[in-house]
Amino acid sequence: MSQATPDLQKPAKRTETFHPISGGRRFRNNLATGIFAASFILAVIPLVALLWTVISNGLPALFSFEWWTSSLRGIDVNTTFDGGVGHAIYGTFVQAIIAAVFSVPIGILTGIMLVEYSDSKFARPTSYMVDILAGVPSIVAALFIFGLWIMTFGNDLSAFAVALALVLLMLPVVIRSTEEMLKLVPDELREAAWALGIPKWKTIVSVVIPTAISGMISGIFIALARVMGETAPVLILVGYTARYNYDLMSGNMVSLPLLIKVMRDSGSEPAYFRLWGAALTLIIIIGLFNVLAAFASKALAPKTK
Repeated sequence: MSQATPDLQKPAKRTETFHPISGGRRFRNNLATGIFAASFILAVIPLVALLWTVISNGLPALFSFEWWTSSLRGIDVNTTFDGGVGHAIYGTFVQAIIAAVFSVPIGILTGIMLVEYSDSKFARPTSYMVDILAGVPSIVAALFIFGLWIMTFGNDLSAFAVALALVLLMLPVVIRSTEEMLKLVPDELREAAWALGIPKWKTIVSVVIPTAISGMISGIFIALARVMGETAPVLILVGYTARYNYDLMSGNMVSLPLLIKVMRDSGSEPAYFRLWGAALTLIIIIGLFNVLAAFASKALAPKTK
């Protein structure tokens, strides 16, 4: 007696699980894709055009070693292409570094206070004032320092005065970046340290800050990159000079934004040559700071293994 066996070699019948997409739905999907693509192109076009304009006009100036090291002392910027912008690069870094010396510790401590001591009566007013300071235009910060440091206290126009204005612009960025990074630290880490009897201040120093340090460093680099391109403080608080100035408390000290403005006012072909070269130099410096921020964030991130 034979028993019927199923035909295992026979393929199963194909069944339609999903209904075909309707024409209206397909149209809406294609329309949304087209809108997103067009938005991306519209956002990229200005950036590409800007970079192309600056690079094509400024790149020839950067191939000379003299461009990076020498100044324009004794050189007629309207008749010759000699000289460089080393003094402007120096001034840009000096002003930014002085600003960082003041703003970084103050900003980090303020950010710690806003997160770790949020129940303090000073936390809410401080957070509100940081929001206000973040919206202050750079020219207003420069005028404030001009009225206080120069007119009231009688100090000279100087690189230090510019740095004080840059401090006001850096502080909100450093504070907010520190605050956001500290908020990302899991509360379980704090509670574990407290359970071991570690004081709160020591928990902050040995547990919280090392966990958030990568993002904090990134915020500092981003803040530096931002203030290096500010023009209003250098226009109001320090004058132009064609040479190096190592006196931080007195005398003119040019930076790259101020040099660009002065070359623009000159209007000659050699001046425009330096204008575009200085603009590209500034973009390269700011780009390097952003790369350093990304590298620091990755290198200092807590190890998961």
